[in-house]
Amino acid sequence: MNMATGNLEDHAGVAAFQQVLQQLGWTDGQNVRIDFRWAAGNAEDYRKYAAELAAFAPDVILTLGGSFAPMLQATRTVPIVFAFAIDPVGIGFVETLSRPGGNATGFLLFEFSLNAKWMELLKEIAPGVTRAAVLRDPTTTVGVGQFAVIQSVAPALGVELSPINLHDAGEIERGVSAFARSGSGGLIVTASPVASVHRDLIVALAAQHKLPAVYYDRLFVTGGGLTSYGADLTDQLRLAAGYVDRILKGAKPADLPVQAPTKYDLTINLKTAKALGLTVPQALLARADEVIE
Repeated sequence: MNMATGNLEDHAGVAAFQQVLQQLGWTDGQNVRIDFRWAAGNAEDYRKYAAELAAFAPDVILTLGGSFAPMLQATRTVPIVFAFAIDPVGIGFVETLSRPGGNATGFLLFEFSLNAKWMELLKEIAPGVTRAAVLRDPTTTVGVGQFAVIQSVAPALGVELSPINLHDAGEIERGVSAFARSGSGGLIVTASPVASVHRDLIVALAAQHKLPAVYYDRLFVTGGGLTSYGADLTDQLRLAAGYVDRILKGAKPADLPVQAPTKYDLTINLKTAKALGLTVPQALLARADEVIE
C-alpha cells in the first residue's frame, strides 16, 4: 500500500504522525510508502502537487491546511484525510460534519467562534490597544470569514480594525510598518498557509514595532511571539494517523465524521510581554496551558 501526503511543514507533527502509524502497524518502506510534498503556501505549487499526488492514485492522501481545497479539486475519488481544515462544509467539500458523504474527512483547525476569542485575548493581555491590524489571506473564503468574526466583536471592545493582506513578505512588511506609525496598536494573525510560511518575519515585525500580537498557533509564540490560542496541531496529526489507518484497512471517508478540536491551548511568552512593557494579568496566567519564561 502507499500513501501520499501534502504540505507537511511541521517536523514535530510529521514525527508524531509517523510514530502513531507505526504503532498501528504501518512502517514507511516496509508495508507502506509515504511520499511528501510541501507547497510552502504557494497557490501554484498547491495545484501542481495536488494534480501530481492525485495522478499517483494512492490508497489515501493526507492534506494539511491550504492544500485541502486544491486536493479536493484534483480528485473526488482518492480517499483524503485532512487536518487543520477551516469550514469544509461552507466551501462545499463535505456534506455535513457527521456524514461527510464524499471522498474526504478529517479534522478542523477550529470553529469560527474561536476567532472572537483572539480579539478578546488581545484586549485582556494589552488593555491599552484601541487599534488592531488583522493579518488575513483575502483570496480565500476562510480568510474573509475569520476577519468577519473578529470584526463583529471589535466595536464592543472599543477596537478599530485594519486588515493587512497576506500575500508576500514585502506586502506584510509594508502593511505592518504603515499600521505601526500610529500608537495603541496590536496584531491578530489569522490562520493561513501564508502566515505559516512567513511566521518568523511576522514575529520579528511585531517585536520591531512593539506591537502586542495574538496568533492562532503556539509555534509563533515559541518563536518569540506574545500569545496564541488554538488547537494542538501535533495532536491533530496523531488523530489523522488513526483515520489513515482505518482507511488503509477499508473504511470509507464518507462514513468517518469530521471532528472539531475538543480543547484549545493558551500559550503566553512572558519574556516577550516584558519586552513590550506588559504585565500579564494573573487570571490570564492561571488559564495558560504553557508559559514561556
